[in-house]
Amino acid sequence: MTDDELCYMSATEALARFADRSLSPVELMQAVISRAEAVEGQINALTYTHFDEALELARAAEARYARGAPAGPLDGVPLAVKDEGAIKGKPLSNGSLLLDGTIPNYTSPVNQRLLDSGAIVHTRTATPEFSCAGYTWSRLWGITRNPWNLEFTPGGSSGGSGAALAAGICTLASGSDIGGSIRIPASASGVVGLKPAYGRVPEEPPYNLDIFCHQGPMARSVGDAALMLDVMAGPHPLDIATQRDTPVLPRAPESIRGTKIAYSPDLGIFRVEPEVRRNTEAALDVLRDLGAQIEEVDLGWQEEWLEDGLNYLKLLMGNVLHDATKGHEAKLTTYARDLIETARDVPGTALMRCYQSAGAMYATLGPLLERFDALICPTNGLPAPAADYDQSRDVPVVDGVPVHPFYGWKLTLPFNMLGRCPVLAVPTGHATNRVPTGMQIVGRPWAEADVLRIGLAYEQALGGWFADAATRPTLGCH
Repeated sequence: MTDDELCYMSATEALARFADRSLSPVELMQAVISRAEAVEGQINALTYTHFDEALELARAAEARYARGAPAGPLDGVPLAVKDEGAIKGKPLSNGSLLLDGTIPNYTSPVNQRLLDSGAIVHTRTATPEFSCAGYTWSRLWGITRNPWNLEFTPGGSSGGSGAALAAGICTLASGSDIGGSIRIPASASGVVGLKPAYGRVPEEPPYNLDIFCHQGPMARSVGDAALMLDVMAGPHPLDIATQRDTPVLPRAPESIRGTKIAYSPDLGIFRVEPEVRRNTEAALDVLRDLGAQIEEVDLGWQEEWLEDGLNYLKLLMGNVLHDATKGHEAKLTTYARDLIETARDVPGTALMRCYQSAGAMYATLGPLLERFDALICPTNGLPAPAADYDQSRDVPVVDGVPVHPFYGWKLTLPFNMLGRCPVLAVPTGHATNRVPTGMQIVGRPWAEADVLRIGLAYEQALGGWFADAATRPTLGCH
């Protein structure tokens, strides 16, 4: 088996091969580390690396499989962790000069679960500063580039995770999503990302009390995302918001004949590039061929509600960052400074306005999801902005029309406002510039199983997304 095949192997297959001893965790770890060393200079997806330690841990995993006693459901799988949540004794930065080299004395609940499962963290992945943008660059780490076309961003804020998966330098990756930060890079990087329902995966205080905020899996297959969510999900004694029930998640494709799916090409409030729309509709054709019943719907949403959602984020993040960075503003990125400065103008009524707007959104979506099993729409309105895009300076143009720099080019923010609805982001193809496009599968509150079932059937019909060299990025290493 070639290194290329190992680097793009699913976690599900790798675990089966570890168990029957046809593959060693050491072989897989060596392959992804070699790939990282070969391509990282082009894409800049990683921050802190732990390659030597990861190989030692892989050898220990190999010995456990030899005894028939793996440590957990992900034992030996190479995992890239977003440079955001804490791992005891390991440096983190959250993309900021102010935090570079911070060594936590604890591990966040979700990272602890991943470590306890046996997954091996060989690297951290890049984020924009304080994870507050839908692209990935920072003054500390530089620009992270899209493996499919280096002129474009892989998305953000979990952009390093998306780029690392697409480039084959990890098997699984973690992400977080407060305005689309799992789904945006899943689409732009051509991978799978799941924003679980609020309360499904434990978060650290105070963000565990924020309905916008989610930790979730990123992978190259829907099955791997389900496998990873199984490890991440469930009640935690340090998070009062976590749900006590544990859903039974599908792992293998099953029939979706008769499944009813609502389709909105733009949620009624976004611009969408023709290429994105065409690819989304081609994906819907695949679902129709599988027997799904699809109907285009009008949600009746208003664009002004998005501004209410943005103001909520400014209240939440802008004011926290103002206190945390006071006196060090000169070290911040332009977009982090802009977030802090514009947050000062947000009125105190913004919190209630956001809740009212979210209520108005669900007043139409809720009844719709009583009639349909899921809603599908594009993930991003354009494949991706330029790699150096800056929302404090640049105005994106979508389908010939200038749109809002923060939320105008991505259709993700509404489903943070409606945080109890899980959303699975899957690829739909590529634009002419080779950058991937994607769609969101939105489920009823806490119904991750429904969106995964649709995603698994769709993926099987396509034969997956990284099956051979022709379906992978060309980074001069194939």
